[in-house]
Amino acid sequence: MVTNTSGKKKTAVARATVSEGNGRVRIDSQPVELVEPEQARLKMLEPFRIAGEELREDVDIDIDVSGGGFSGQADAARTAIARGLVQHFGDAELRDAYMDFDRTLLVNDVRQAEPKKWGGPGARARYQKSYR
Repeated sequence: MVTNTSGKKKTAVARATVSEGNGRVRIDSQPVELVEPEQARLKMLEPFRIAGEELREDVDIDIDVSGGGFSGQADAARTAIARGLVQHFGDAELRDAYMDFDRTLLVNDVRQAEPKKWGGPGARARYQKSYR
């Protein structure tokens, strides 16, 4: 059985394919153990730590990530993995465990950076003015 899921964070989009296997997790056709920086790798593997490492040995997960920076990509991949595991195993307890730990494991974070506007250095900040 093959399950396709996706996750989003800022402008990063991760598409995951979960299938029966022997514990291989690949990010953009590269083993997850080679992902740098380590902070991003630990973030991506969080769903396995919550569910238990023995779950990882039953599935192969291939993830394609595009857009965003390394942190956004890690969060998007994390969501895609968690959703894929819940969908693949159809486990309500696993879903509840993810929701109790962190809702963004299963629900996309829809917040986006606001576009910069004229008259200031950022989206809301304005240039200061002085009269003397």
